[in-house]
Amino acid sequence: QVQLQESGPGLVKPSQTLSLTCTVSGGSITTNYYVWNWIRQPPGKGLEWIGRITYSGDTSYSPSLKSRTSISRDTSKNQFTLQLSSVTPEDTAVYYCARLGSYGSWDYWGQGTQVTVSS
Repeated sequence: QVQLQESGPGLVKPSQTLSLTCTVSGGSITTNYYVWNWIRQPPGKGLEWIGRITYSGDTSYSPSLKSRTSISRDTSKNQFTLQLSSVTPEDTAVYYCARLGSYGSWDYWGQGTQVTVSS
């Protein structure tokens, strides 16, 4: 059974960098051919895909966030991380990590973590 757990500060000041970690258990982030993603949901809005890192370490980001986003991984800890720089209150959201699995299905999700951008 694969489990994903988000962690990181719940409050970030404007202009600073949001940093979150997704810890994966029950499966390896290097297993062919899974894709590991960050997704967020602002208050009152739908889900927004932020970016992903594949089993091989390739990254891709949403065009609207690409300039501020970096996703990396630590295979020794079975973790992948999100860094979103220069945050504003519009970045306030619940942030999720999720796996894209067989046949393009979203098979596993973390519980989500609230991040508020405020001074």
